[in-house]
Amino acid sequence: MHELSLAGGVLASVEAAAERERFVSVKMLRLEVGRLAGVEVEALRFALDAIAPGTCFAGARVEIEEPTGSAWCMNCNVSVPLAARGDPCAQCGGYWLQPNGGMGLRIVDLIVDDA
Repeated sequence: MHELSLAGGVLASVEAAAERERFVSVKMLRLEVGRLAGVEVEALRFALDAIAPGTCFAGARVEIEEPTGSAWCMNCNVSVPLAARGDPCAQCGGYWLQPNGGMGLRIVDLIVDDA
C-alpha cells in the first residue's frame, strides 16, 4: 500500500510548513489527486487518518479533488480526456497516447490555526 508512504510525505510537507510558517494545527487540508496518478483515494484518506494522531494534522478535515486525466493522441495530434490509463482515444479509438494531465498528487491549500 504505497498510499501510506504518500500520506507520510504529505504529513512531512505539512509539518515542514508548520515549522516554517509557525502555525500550531491544521483545520483543513485540500489535496488534488489526479485520476491517472495511480493512487487509491480512499486508501490515501485512510492512511492520512491513521498517521494524524499526535501531529499538527490531528483532527483536520481532508478534501480530495480528483481531476480527470488527459493525454496527447499521437494519431489525432490533439489532447483528449482520459478516464484511465489503457483507455483508447475518445476521438479515433487509438491507443497511441501520451498522458499529459491528471497524473499528480499535490497539496492545494491548508487552513491552519496559529493559536
